Amino acid sequence: MKQRIKTRFTEFFDVSHPIMLAPMDQVSDGHLAAAVSKAGGLGMIGGGYGNQEWLEQAFSQAAGESVGVGFITWSLMRQPELIDLCLDQKPAAFMVSFGDSEIVVAAAKRRNIPTIWQVQRLDMAKQALDAGADVIVVQGQEAGGHGMSRGLVSLLPAVRDLAGNDQIIVAAGGIFDGRGRAGALSLGADGVMLGTRLWASEEANGSDAAKALLVNAKGDDTLRSKVFDVARGVDWPWYFTGRVVGNQFSNQWHNNIGELQQQVEAEQQRYLSSGADDFDTRVLIAGECLDGIQSIKPAKTIIHTMVDEAVDTLNQTRNCIIN
Repeated sequence: MKQRIKTRFTEFFDVSHPIMLAPMDQVSDGHLAAAVSKAGGLGMIGGGYGNQEWLEQAFSQAAGESVGVGFITWSLMRQPELIDLCLDQKPAAFMVSFGDSEIVVAAAKRRNIPTIWQVQRLDMAKQALDAGADVIVVQGQEAGGHGMSRGLVSLLPAVRDLAGNDQIIVAAGGIFDGRGRAGALSLGADGVMLGTRLWASEEANGSDAAKALLVNAKGDDTLRSKVFDVARGVDWPWYFTGRVVGNQFSNQWHNNIGELQQQVEAEQQRYLSSGADDFDTRVLIAGECLDGIQSIKPAKTIIHTMVDEAVDTLNQTRNCIIN
């Protein structure tokens, strides 16, 4: 597919489309990252909490395709050896989120690897700017997975005003089609990052049962909660919550976190002993955009359709202008 939208993002990364894959833990493996890059976007491997064997396998799966990698910063800093391990792969970009990341950005810059820093607040954006991050991802609370409480529609232009016109900015949170891409462009973004929409792709690393639930669930079924961090024994900083599809387990404990913590050993055992596809108990991470996901499609189809829709939307808005 020929390039139809040119932005600072496409020029900086030398890609056809201003779309990048969210580095979703376990879901964004080498196969999905490579598929996104082949389709003209920026594919990202989900380094997540950091597992050397999994990372090496993911880079191998990408089979030489130009892909980046992203990490949960506070967890990465407990395994700093993974920084050089990934930088040695010469990724297309190194992304950090959820914690102080100056050390990682500096290490990547010494290797001339482009850096991406995801933020959820204005003070975080200033921190990323001061560190010299090449790209800032502005994540709204609509996004699946961990984040904070600000909505994208107000946070994105605020970060653009703070950063100035030359900074490359990517929007994330609730974007699933070309309308969202066009809207993000209008609010000041140079590109968009897709998580949930590409989770619901053929290449994503997940079970058929999980993907079927993504199709059948709705945005109103999601909530931001700490329940599954407690259930999995993952010590996320208290101010980050995770957007997930609600289920019987979260219904029981979402408003009773204190009681859950009192029964944590038994409930963690209950959670861990459940089946991998027991989504009455297990977490399914997803964003508010589920209403717009009707089927599982190849990543290439998702990306190219989004580009066409974005161009159509931008052209339609011109009809509203009176000269």
